[in-house]
Amino acid sequence: MKDYYSILGVSRDASPEEIKRAFRRLARKYHPDLNHGNKESEEKFKELNEAYSCLSDPERRANYDRYGTAEGPAGNGYGFETTFTDIFEDIFEGFFGSFGFKKNRPSKGADLRYDLTITLEEAAFGVEKTIKFPRWEQCQTCNGSGIKPGTEPIVCPSCGGSGHIRYNQGFFSVSKTCLKCGGKGKIIKDPCTDCSGAGKIRVDRELSIKIPPGVDTGSKLKISGEGEIGEFGGPHGDLYIFINVKEHDIFKREGQNLYCSAPVSFVKAVFGGEIEVPTLDGKEKIEIPAGTPSGRVFKIKGKGLPRVGSSHRGDQIVTVYIEVPKKLTERQRELLEEFAQVSGEEIKKSSRGLKDKLKDIFSM
Repeated sequence: MKDYYSILGVSRDASPEEIKRAFRRLARKYHPDLNHGNKESEEKFKELNEAYSCLSDPERRANYDRYGTAEGPAGNGYGFETTFTDIFEDIFEGFFGSFGFKKNRPSKGADLRYDLTITLEEAAFGVEKTIKFPRWEQCQTCNGSGIKPGTEPIVCPSCGGSGHIRYNQGFFSVSKTCLKCGGKGKIIKDPCTDCSGAGKIRVDRELSIKIPPGVDTGSKLKISGEGEIGEFGGPHGDLYIFINVKEHDIFKREGQNLYCSAPVSFVKAVFGGEIEVPTLDGKEKIEIPAGTPSGRVFKIKGKGLPRVGSSHRGDQIVTVYIEVPKKLTERQRELLEEFAQVSGEEIKKSSRGLKDKLKDIFSM
Protein backbone atom coordinates (compact mmCIF):
# COMPACT_ATOMS: atom_id res chain seq x y z
CA MET A 1 0.00 0.00 0.00
CA LYS A 2 1.31 3.46 -0.88
CA ASP A 3 1.84 5.85 2.02
CA TYR A 4 0.12 8.99 0.73
CA TYR A 5 1.19 10.99 3.79
CA SER A 6 4.86 10.22 3.15
CA ILE A 7 4.47 11.05 -0.55
CA LEU A 8 3.23 14.56 0.36
CA GLY A 9 5.62 14.84 3.29
CA VAL A 10 2.95 15.53 5.93
CA SER A 11 1.92 13.87 9.19
CA ARG A 12 -1.17 11.67 9.46
CA ASP A 13 -2.98 14.37 11.46
CA ALA A 14 -2.18 17.13 8.95
CA SER A 15 -4.95 19.66 8.30
CA PRO A 16 -6.52 20.06 4.83
CA GLU A 17 -4.63 23.36 4.42
CA GLU A 18 -1.32 21.71 5.27
CA ILE A 19 -2.01 18.94 2.74
CA LYS A 20 -2.93 21.51 0.10
CA ARG A 21 0.24 23.57 0.72
CA ALA A 22 2.43 20.47 0.56
CA PHE A 23 0.88 19.41 -2.74
CA ARG A 24 1.23 22.92 -4.19
CA ARG A 25 4.92 23.06 -3.28
CA LEU A 26 5.84 19.59 -4.59
CA ALA A 27 3.67 19.79 -7.71
CA ARG A 28 5.43 22.97 -8.77
CA LYS A 29 8.77 21.23 -8.31
CA TYR A 30 7.87 18.13 -10.33
CA HIS A 31 5.56 19.72 -12.90
CA PRO A 32 6.30 18.11 -16.32
CA ASP A 33 6.43 21.48 -18.07
CA LEU A 34 9.40 22.40 -15.87
CA ASN A 35 11.04 19.01 -16.37
CA HIS A 36 10.70 18.30 -20.09
CA GLY A 37 11.52 14.71 -21.00
CA ASN A 38 12.11 13.69 -17.37
CA LYS A 39 10.09 10.48 -16.91
CA GLU A 40 10.94 10.32 -13.23
CA SER A 41 9.43 13.78 -12.61
CA GLU A 42 6.34 12.79 -14.59
CA GLU A 43 5.82 9.65 -12.49
CA LYS A 44 6.45 11.63 -9.31
CA PHE A 45 3.87 14.17 -10.39
CA LYS A 46 1.30 11.42 -11.01
CA GLU A 47 2.05 10.00 -7.59
CA LEU A 48 1.60 13.40 -5.94
CA ASN A 49 -1.73 13.92 -7.67
CA GLU A 50 -2.87 10.44 -6.62
CA ALA A 51 -2.03 11.17 -2.99
CA TYR A 52 -3.66 14.57 -3.03
CA SER A 53 -6.83 13.36 -4.75
CA CYS A 54 -7.30 10.93 -1.86
CA LEU A 55 -6.26 13.03 1.14
CA SER A 56 -8.04 16.19 -0.01
CA ASP A 57 -11.41 14.44 0.06
CA PRO A 58 -12.65 13.91 3.67
CA GLU A 59 -14.60 10.71 2.90
CA ARG A 60 -11.86 9.10 0.83
CA ARG A 61 -9.24 10.10 3.39
CA ALA A 62 -11.29 8.45 6.15
CA ASN A 63 -11.56 5.24 4.08
CA TYR A 64 -7.83 5.34 3.41
CA ASP A 65 -6.97 5.81 7.09
CA ARG A 66 -9.27 2.91 8.05
CA TYR A 67 -8.98 0.41 5.19
CA GLY A 68 -5.84 1.47 3.34
CA THR A 69 -7.82 2.41 0.22
CA ALA A 70 -9.66 5.56 -0.80
CA GLU A 71 -12.80 3.65 -1.81
CA GLY A 72 -13.17 1.50 1.30
CA PRO A 73 -13.08 -2.31 1.45
CA ALA A 74 -15.09 -2.72 -1.78
CA GLY A 75 -13.31 -0.03 -3.73
CA ASN A 76 -11.46 -0.63 -6.94
CA GLY A 77 -9.39 2.51 -7.47
CA TYR A 78 -9.72 6.21 -6.96
CA GLY A 79 -10.51 7.50 -10.46
CA PHE A 80 -7.33 9.45 -11.22
CA GLU A 81 -8.34 10.49 -14.72
CA THR A 82 -11.71 11.93 -13.63
CA THR A 83 -10.35 13.93 -10.66
CA PHE A 84 -7.10 15.25 -12.13
CA THR A 85 -8.36 18.28 -14.05
CA ASP A 86 -10.48 19.74 -11.26
CA ILE A 87 -7.79 19.33 -8.63
CA PHE A 88 -5.01 20.60 -10.82
CA GLU A 89 -6.84 23.72 -11.99
CA ASP A 90 -7.98 24.50 -8.43
CA ILE A 91 -4.48 24.35 -6.99
CA PHE A 92 -2.53 25.74 -9.96
CA GLU A 93 -4.77 28.46 -11.29
CA GLY A 94 -1.98 30.98 -10.70
CA PHE A 95 0.56 28.60 -12.19
CA PHE A 96 -1.47 28.21 -15.39
CA GLY A 97 -1.21 31.97 -15.76
CA SER A 98 2.42 31.52 -16.76
CA PHE A 99 1.13 29.67 -19.82
CA GLY A 100 -1.24 32.49 -20.70
CA PHE A 101 -4.46 31.02 -19.29
CA LYS A 102 -6.80 33.80 -18.27
CA LYS A 103 -10.33 33.70 -16.92
CA ASN A 104 -12.44 36.76 -17.55
CA ARG A 105 -13.45 37.26 -13.95
CA PRO A 106 -14.63 40.63 -12.59
CA SER A 107 -11.70 42.53 -11.14
CA LYS A 108 -11.48 45.78 -9.20
CA GLY A 109 -10.18 48.83 -11.05
CA ALA A 110 -6.87 50.52 -10.31
CA ASP A 111 -6.58 53.03 -7.45
CA LEU A 112 -5.88 56.70 -8.19
CA ARG A 113 -3.85 59.34 -6.35
CA TYR A 114 -4.64 63.06 -6.07
CA ASP A 115 -2.28 65.55 -4.38
CA LEU A 116 -4.14 68.40 -2.66
CA THR A 117 -2.50 71.49 -1.14
CA ILE A 118 -4.44 73.44 1.52
CA THR A 119 -3.72 76.32 3.91
CA LEU A 120 -3.03 76.00 7.61
CA GLU A 121 -6.40 77.59 8.37
CA GLU A 122 -8.16 75.00 6.19
CA ALA A 123 -6.26 72.25 7.94
CA ALA A 124 -7.31 73.61 11.34
CA PHE A 125 -11.03 74.01 10.71
CA GLY A 126 -11.67 71.63 7.81
CA VAL A 127 -12.76 72.59 4.34
CA GLU A 128 -14.79 71.35 1.42
CA LYS A 129 -12.93 71.27 -1.89
CA THR A 130 -13.98 70.54 -5.44
CA ILE A 131 -11.34 68.57 -7.30
CA LYS A 132 -11.11 67.47 -10.92
CA PHE A 133 -9.11 64.48 -12.12
CA PRO A 134 -9.05 62.20 -15.21
CA ARG A 135 -10.16 58.58 -15.02
CA TRP A 136 -11.55 55.81 -17.22
CA GLU A 137 -15.32 55.39 -17.15
CA GLN A 138 -17.75 53.12 -18.95
CA CYS A 139 -18.68 54.31 -22.42
CA GLN A 140 -22.32 55.38 -22.27
CA THR A 141 -22.84 54.94 -26.01
CA CYS A 142 -22.22 51.18 -25.98
CA ASN A 143 -22.76 50.60 -22.21
CA GLY A 144 -19.23 49.25 -21.92
CA SER A 145 -19.60 46.53 -24.54
CA GLY A 146 -17.34 48.20 -27.10
CA ILE A 147 -19.87 47.28 -29.80
CA LYS A 148 -21.43 49.77 -32.15
CA PRO A 149 -25.13 50.13 -31.21
CA GLY A 150 -27.33 48.02 -33.46
CA THR A 151 -24.63 45.46 -34.21
CA GLU A 152 -23.63 42.17 -32.60
CA PRO A 153 -20.23 40.55 -32.01
CA ILE A 154 -19.40 37.22 -33.60
CA VAL A 155 -18.26 34.05 -31.85
CA CYS A 156 -14.49 33.66 -32.05
CA PRO A 157 -13.74 31.00 -34.67
CA SER A 158 -10.50 30.00 -32.96
CA CYS A 159 -11.81 29.13 -29.50
CA GLY A 160 -15.49 28.64 -30.29
CA GLY A 161 -16.48 31.27 -27.73
CA SER A 162 -14.70 29.74 -24.72
CA GLY A 163 -11.97 32.39 -24.62
CA HIS A 164 -9.18 29.83 -24.28
CA ILE A 165 -7.66 27.00 -26.26
CA ARG A 166 -6.71 23.69 -24.63
CA TYR A 167 -3.48 21.95 -25.64
CA ASN A 168 -2.63 18.35 -24.78
CA GLN A 169 0.81 17.94 -23.23
CA GLY A 170 1.57 14.37 -22.29
CA PHE A 171 -0.98 12.89 -19.92
CA PHE A 172 -2.63 16.24 -19.10
CA SER A 173 -3.80 19.36 -20.90
CA VAL A 174 -3.06 23.06 -20.53
CA SER A 175 -5.36 25.96 -21.32
CA LYS A 176 -4.05 29.13 -22.93
CA THR A 177 -5.82 32.39 -23.58
CA CYS A 178 -7.09 32.64 -27.13
CA LEU A 179 -4.92 35.20 -28.89
CA LYS A 180 -7.50 36.00 -31.52
CA CYS A 181 -10.20 37.25 -29.11
CA GLY A 182 -8.00 38.01 -26.11
CA GLY A 183 -9.95 35.62 -23.90
CA LYS A 184 -13.33 37.26 -24.50
CA GLY A 185 -14.74 34.49 -26.69
CA LYS A 186 -16.19 37.02 -29.11
CA ILE A 187 -14.84 39.32 -31.77
CA ILE A 188 -16.17 42.82 -32.39
CA LYS A 189 -16.59 43.44 -36.12
CA ASP A 190 -18.15 46.89 -35.73
CA PRO A 191 -16.57 48.71 -32.75
CA CYS A 192 -18.25 51.64 -30.99
CA THR A 193 -17.14 54.89 -32.64
CA ASP A 194 -16.95 56.76 -29.31
CA CYS A 195 -14.62 54.38 -27.48
CA SER A 196 -13.10 52.56 -30.49
CA GLY A 197 -14.20 49.23 -29.05
CA ALA A 198 -12.52 49.67 -25.66
CA GLY A 199 -15.81 49.95 -23.79
CA LYS A 200 -14.45 52.84 -21.74
CA ILE A 201 -13.50 56.46 -22.30
CA ARG A 202 -11.23 58.99 -20.55
CA VAL A 203 -13.21 61.69 -18.77
CA ASP A 204 -12.55 64.51 -16.28
CA ARG A 205 -14.26 63.55 -13.05
CA GLU A 206 -15.36 66.43 -10.78
CA LEU A 207 -15.82 65.61 -7.12
CA SER A 208 -16.62 67.53 -3.95
CA ILE A 209 -14.68 66.25 -0.94
CA LYS A 210 -14.67 67.21 2.73
CA ILE A 211 -11.30 67.62 4.42
CA PRO A 212 -11.71 67.04 8.18
CA PRO A 213 -10.13 69.40 10.74
CA GLY A 214 -6.68 68.41 11.97
CA VAL A 215 -5.09 66.97 8.82
CA ASP A 216 -1.39 67.54 8.27
CA THR A 217 1.11 67.12 5.47
CA GLY A 218 1.25 63.41 4.72
CA SER A 219 -2.35 62.74 5.75
CA LYS A 220 -4.17 60.42 3.35
CA LEU A 221 -7.92 60.26 2.72
CA LYS A 222 -9.58 57.33 0.97
CA ILE A 223 -12.61 57.91 -1.27
CA SER A 224 -14.05 54.48 -2.05
CA GLY A 225 -15.19 53.71 -5.58
CA GLU A 226 -13.71 56.81 -7.22
CA GLY A 227 -10.75 55.11 -8.90
CA GLU A 228 -10.52 53.51 -12.34
CA ILE A 229 -13.31 51.35 -13.77
CA GLY A 230 -13.04 47.62 -13.09
CA GLU A 231 -12.60 44.87 -15.66
CA PHE A 232 -15.41 42.53 -16.73
CA GLY A 233 -17.99 44.25 -14.55
CA GLY A 234 -15.75 44.60 -11.52
CA PRO A 235 -16.08 47.62 -9.16
CA HIS A 236 -14.20 50.89 -9.48
CA GLY A 237 -10.93 51.25 -7.62
CA ASP A 238 -10.46 53.83 -4.86
CA LEU A 239 -9.21 57.42 -4.87
CA TYR A 240 -6.55 58.45 -2.36
CA ILE A 241 -6.18 62.14 -1.47
CA PHE A 242 -2.66 63.02 -0.26
CA ILE A 243 -2.64 66.25 1.78
CA ASN A 244 0.04 68.93 1.72
CA VAL A 245 -0.34 71.88 4.12
CA LYS A 246 1.36 75.10 2.97
CA GLU A 247 3.83 76.83 5.27
CA HIS A 248 2.33 79.81 7.12
CA ASP A 249 3.82 83.30 7.23
CA ILE A 250 3.37 83.61 11.01
CA PHE A 251 2.83 80.19 12.56
CA LYS A 252 4.95 77.08 12.72
CA ARG A 253 3.11 73.85 13.39
CA GLU A 254 4.34 70.97 15.51
CA GLY A 255 1.66 68.35 15.93
CA GLN A 256 -1.38 69.99 17.50
CA ASN A 257 0.52 73.05 18.75
CA LEU A 258 1.30 76.31 16.96
CA TYR A 259 4.38 78.45 17.57
CA CYS A 260 4.93 82.13 16.83
CA SER A 261 6.91 85.17 17.96
CA ALA A 262 5.54 88.54 19.11
CA PRO A 263 7.30 91.88 19.71
CA VAL A 264 7.13 93.72 23.07
CA SER A 265 8.15 97.34 23.45
CA PHE A 266 10.96 98.23 25.85
CA VAL A 267 8.54 100.17 28.01
CA LYS A 268 6.01 97.34 28.36
CA ALA A 269 8.80 94.86 29.00
CA VAL A 270 9.91 97.06 31.92
CA PHE A 271 6.57 98.22 33.35
CA GLY A 272 4.27 95.45 32.10
CA GLY A 273 1.10 95.73 30.02
CA GLU A 274 -0.93 94.00 27.36
CA ILE A 275 -0.04 93.03 23.82
CA GLU A 276 -2.16 91.59 21.01
CA VAL A 277 -1.01 88.52 19.14
CA PRO A 278 -2.57 86.86 16.09
CA THR A 279 -4.24 83.44 16.35
CA LEU A 280 -6.14 81.32 13.85
CA ASP A 281 -9.33 82.62 15.50
CA GLY A 282 -8.37 86.31 15.45
CA LYS A 283 -6.51 88.64 17.83
CA GLU A 284 -5.81 87.49 21.37
CA LYS A 285 -4.50 89.58 24.29
CA ILE A 286 -1.57 88.50 26.46
CA GLU A 287 -0.72 90.07 29.81
CA ILE A 288 2.98 90.98 29.97
CA PRO A 289 4.34 91.10 33.55
CA ALA A 290 6.75 93.86 34.55
CA GLY A 291 10.37 92.96 33.92
CA THR A 292 9.63 90.47 31.11
CA PRO A 293 12.88 89.46 29.40
CA SER A 294 13.26 88.80 25.71
CA GLY A 295 12.64 85.14 24.90
CA ARG A 296 9.99 84.54 27.55
CA VAL A 297 7.35 82.00 26.47
CA PHE A 298 3.58 82.34 26.92
CA LYS A 299 0.92 79.71 26.26
CA ILE A 300 -2.57 80.37 24.90
CA LYS A 301 -4.69 77.31 25.66
CA GLY A 302 -6.86 75.78 22.94
CA LYS A 303 -5.63 77.93 20.05
CA GLY A 304 -3.73 75.21 18.26
CA LEU A 305 -5.11 72.49 15.96
CA PRO A 306 -7.27 69.43 16.72
CA ARG A 307 -6.53 65.80 16.02
CA VAL A 308 -8.53 64.31 13.16
CA GLY A 309 -11.81 63.12 14.59
CA SER A 310 -11.50 65.14 17.81
CA SER A 311 -12.71 68.61 18.81
CA HIS A 312 -9.96 69.11 21.41
CA ARG A 313 -7.37 71.60 20.17
CA GLY A 314 -3.73 72.03 21.03
CA ASP A 315 -2.13 75.24 22.30
CA GLN A 316 -0.44 78.26 20.79
CA ILE A 317 3.05 78.95 22.12
CA VAL A 318 4.15 82.60 21.88
CA THR A 319 7.78 83.68 22.35
CA VAL A 320 8.17 87.43 22.97
CA TYR A 321 11.16 89.53 22.03
CA ILE A 322 12.07 93.10 23.00
CA GLU A 323 11.49 95.48 20.11
CA VAL A 324 14.34 98.00 19.93
CA PRO A 325 13.28 101.34 18.42
CA LYS A 326 15.34 102.30 15.37
CA LYS A 327 14.61 106.03 15.58
CA LEU A 328 14.47 108.16 18.73
CA THR A 329 13.36 111.76 19.27
CA GLU A 330 15.79 114.12 20.93
CA ARG A 331 13.82 113.94 24.15
CA GLN A 332 13.73 110.12 24.10
CA ARG A 333 17.46 110.05 23.57
CA GLU A 334 18.09 112.48 26.47
CA LEU A 335 15.96 110.40 28.80
CA LEU A 336 17.70 107.17 27.84
CA GLU A 337 21.10 108.76 28.26
CA GLU A 338 20.03 110.00 31.68
CA PHE A 339 18.76 106.51 32.54
CA ALA A 340 22.08 105.02 31.50
CA GLN A 341 23.96 107.60 33.59
CA VAL A 342 21.86 106.88 36.67
CA SER A 343 22.34 103.15 36.10
CA GLY A 344 26.08 103.59 35.89
CA GLU A 345 26.31 102.41 32.31
CA GLU A 346 28.70 103.92 29.81
CA ILE A 347 27.20 104.55 26.40
CA LYS A 348 28.53 105.90 23.15
CA LYS A 349 26.87 109.23 22.57
CA SER A 350 26.08 109.94 18.96
CA SER A 351 27.72 113.04 17.44
CA ARG A 352 25.34 115.86 16.67
CA GLY A 353 24.90 116.73 13.05
CA LEU A 354 25.43 120.13 11.34
CA LYS A 355 21.69 120.74 11.32
CA ASP A 356 21.49 120.45 15.12
CA LYS A 357 24.49 122.72 15.61
CA LEU A 358 22.99 125.43 13.35
CA LYS A 359 19.78 125.25 15.39
CA ASP A 360 21.80 126.00 18.55
CA ILE A 361 23.60 129.00 16.93
CA PHE A 362 20.45 130.68 15.58
CA SER A 363 18.52 130.08 18.78
CA MET A 364 21.01 132.11 20.79
